[in-house]
Amino acid sequence: MKSRYNHILMLLGAILAFIPIIAVDYLLDGYVRVREKDVAQQSISAITSQVEINTNDAISALRRIMTDSPSLCTPTFVANVQHEIESSLTMKQVLVENRDGVQYCDAFGRTVAYSPVSASLPVPGHSETMTVVKLADMAMPVLKITQAFGDTRRISAFVPLIGQTTGALANGLSPAALLRFMLTDGTAILTVGDPTAFDRRTSSTDFVYAQAFAGELPLLAETAVPFAMVRASYADLDASFTIVGCLMSASFLLMALQYVRRTRVPAFDLERAVANGEIKPYYQPVINLKTGDLVGCEVLCRWEKKNGDVVPPGAFIDYAEVTGLAIPMTLSLMEQVKVDLGVLCKTMPDMKISINLFEGHFRDSSIVEDVQAIFGGSSINFRQLVFEITERRPLGNSMQANSVIAGLHALGCRLAMDDAGTGHSNLAYLQTLGLDIIKIDRVFVDMIKPDTTQVPVLDGLIAMSRDLNCEIIAEGVETEAQALYLRARGVLHAQGYIFAPALKAPAYKELALALQSSKQPRRPAEGVVAAAA
Repeated sequence: MKSRYNHILMLLGAILAFIPIIAVDYLLDGYVRVREKDVAQQSISAITSQVEINTNDAISALRRIMTDSPSLCTPTFVANVQHEIESSLTMKQVLVENRDGVQYCDAFGRTVAYSPVSASLPVPGHSETMTVVKLADMAMPVLKITQAFGDTRRISAFVPLIGQTTGALANGLSPAALLRFMLTDGTAILTVGDPTAFDRRTSSTDFVYAQAFAGELPLLAETAVPFAMVRASYADLDASFTIVGCLMSASFLLMALQYVRRTRVPAFDLERAVANGEIKPYYQPVINLKTGDLVGCEVLCRWEKKNGDVVPPGAFIDYAEVTGLAIPMTLSLMEQVKVDLGVLCKTMPDMKISINLFEGHFRDSSIVEDVQAIFGGSSINFRQLVFEITERRPLGNSMQANSVIAGLHALGCRLAMDDAGTGHSNLAYLQTLGLDIIKIDRVFVDMIKPDTTQVPVLDGLIAMSRDLNCEIIAEGVETEAQALYLRARGVLHAQGYIFAPALKAPAYKELALALQSSKQPRRPAEGVVAAAA
């Protein structure tokens, strides 16, 4: 019986040994798709980035002209226009006309011949509008950037879409490739190459495709090249992969014959790292936006390898969750937090420490017992602890999850919803969890620009948090404009690089004590950055 079993294993091993050879084409196809997709994406992103830069330069030039010119079509105005055109690499003409198209003056004292190709579209975040036009005998479409001057007059700058000829663009493309520009309303404004095959494609795998928007402009560029054309250029690599596949097959067959004893290779060697205490806590300060005081921190983890390399959590957190290593890793972090911040928490009894929990922590009540065992009787009071639940992944057993949350609340700990607005949760779901804090994800904070007056999605999250009677913490605050916007809408607490990155324990304690010792009355109207300093 054992002999028969061994023969079956050897047969399976022999069959599996040929998988690398069979998989060569599949793997190479995947490699080619990923690599060429990346190349195409970088290329199209570079093109759209240049379009955005040229457009913003034209907008800035128009504003300088209007600022420096007391009125339009005067010698001073014309001189300012000519100076801006001479200083620009892309701007070709500046025109003053009325809303009916009657031309008053331009940079060179002649009639400007142009015809619109598209409707006039707003430029998000700016008062200017954008129209695609054909200018004189230029083959390349031109962006007409227009700013109103009073009720009747308009001043416009003309900027070519791309600073190359269509012939030069075509020469830079692969055979049978396509480059196309269109507005977000669907108007096609420039096509280089034949789009017929691409528009009639039957599968998304027929082409290597990439697209990019020109920043906030209502302009989309896309590029596509037949996958068969790209794949043909990898013939040499195909042969090399086949040789490698044969070697791998031979090696696998030898390993199958020797009955590999060790079959489990822990990815990233994370289990050893947790056991050896290489997963270290870093502390990102949470700041009061009105007073600049330090109110607490979020515990983030880093993998500090023995060779000095520091691995960010994004490289191993998902693996830790899948394998269950997130649970012992969290316990290790809590033990280190107790040692790192015990004395500081006694000195600053109002300081809050946020610790991330994972979905696996809510499958049974052991996390409640662990928290009680680690922090019970320590210098860190339970009411100083905040446990964060990520919204990116749903909690499996809602009844058990509610039991864990109730147990943590019973100890005096608080619960926070991390990454709010990015996951599956709705208002009704959040209400059932009994949350104390809503943490607004940085993706919404990033929507705040220097001139932003309203961010509907962010404002809706803030309103939702108030409806739930939850405290709000904003994550990823990196600019003073973001901090001021949040503070104006009643968000009191925030964390982000404008204040400090995640710090090692000594640096965090030094910052906390320095801020505490420098406390003095400050006016609420002071800038957040000045207050935090």
